[in-house]
Amino acid sequence: MDNNFNTPAPSDSTAQINAPLKSTPKPGRKNSLILAAAILFVLISATVTELLLLTQAANNPSGSPQLKGTAGVTVVPTTLDEIARDSAWCGAFQLVWNDMKNEMVGDDVVFYPQLQEVVNLNKGTFTASMLSSDYYYKTYGLKTLKLKNQIERAIKDKFNETSAVLDGIDWSNNTLDNPDDPDVRRFLFYAMLKRKFDYQYKLNKLDNQKFGDYENVAYFGTKHVRSEAYDQFKALYFNSKDDFAIQITTDKQDNEVIFVKNPQGTTFAEIYRNMNSKAASYKGSRSFQVSDRYIDDFKAPNLTLNVKKNYVELTRNKFRISKSPDGRFAWMGEIMAAIQTIQFQLDEKGGSIKSEAGIEGLGKGFALLERERPEPEYRNFYLDDTFAVFLRESGKTQPYFAARVNDITKFQQ
Repeated sequence: MDNNFNTPAPSDSTAQINAPLKSTPKPGRKNSLILAAAILFVLISATVTELLLLTQAANNPSGSPQLKGTAGVTVVPTTLDEIARDSAWCGAFQLVWNDMKNEMVGDDVVFYPQLQEVVNLNKGTFTASMLSSDYYYKTYGLKTLKLKNQIERAIKDKFNETSAVLDGIDWSNNTLDNPDDPDVRRFLFYAMLKRKFDYQYKLNKLDNQKFGDYENVAYFGTKHVRSEAYDQFKALYFNSKDDFAIQITTDKQDNEVIFVKNPQGTTFAEIYRNMNSKAASYKGSRSFQVSDRYIDDFKAPNLTLNVKKNYVELTRNKFRISKSPDGRFAWMGEIMAAIQTIQFQLDEKGGSIKSEAGIEGLGKGFALLERERPEPEYRNFYLDDTFAVFLRESGKTQPYFAARVNDITKFQQ
């Protein structure tokens, strides 16, 4: 039976192509193979590179620069959270939590079971009043593209910055607030904290040195600086070379950089409290000087930190909203995303800090249904004929007294 898939008999040319190669290649054939392999390698490399770029573009649709992260540093949301080794905290996340708690929830956020991080955040140990408004921007509102554009314009105008946090939030249409669905409200709380500072007097780069067990670490310090550079230092306490705290005042005298050697405490709040306690009891000179009594010197390693924290433990937990948008509804809240970034840099000139934080919150209203009220049943509990009475001790199952009343005159002597 004829069909369209019959295979034609091979021609002479086909047979020649499929014939085995001779053991001795023709002159120049080896070079041709090498050239072909090189061309193939270039084409594959270009294809792989293009695929990588396309993947990066898909993960970063806004095209904002991707930051190289610092590995192994734990970010905590408050100074009350326990820390171990390498850890970081910045108040930007507390600012957005405060707004969510006050403006959306109306009370403490309560998970079931409750998390210690949430207990600490509810305490609000850092507030906007603790920082000049020049150094932060924050806002909140219903999650819309209009709010996103407003934030992007604001941080561009105020800080000349773009947002990495906004890029980490889903902005597809089905995740935006829908005014036609009043029983579901979607919120966004956002903050950026940024400041740059220089020392009053620049310090000097030092030769690379050892830090603990680590070699070849970059340092800066007071070696060969002008004597007036000492005026920007203040010794909070110096009990030994391994137990001290020292402060540097910046050029506008509106910022202080404090170093604590061998800090004591399991939280940043405890470390800070212990530092202040030692500083209050210190009797030595607080000035930084070279004199007959003191030969002071200072050095510190350069610092660069870039971390992004997704607080996944705070998401997908339901909590009650007492500040109901509508009195007819019992509202429940849920955190859909909670993100913070921290970028910190410090060297011989000064430093900078930038932190972004965002919380995407969802509020759902559950109607309190009004049921039909039946006609009341009038019940008259009148003891106007024979009755019984019992006395029973609380917590016991049997009465310790009982009586039956028929003739009331026998009970009303």
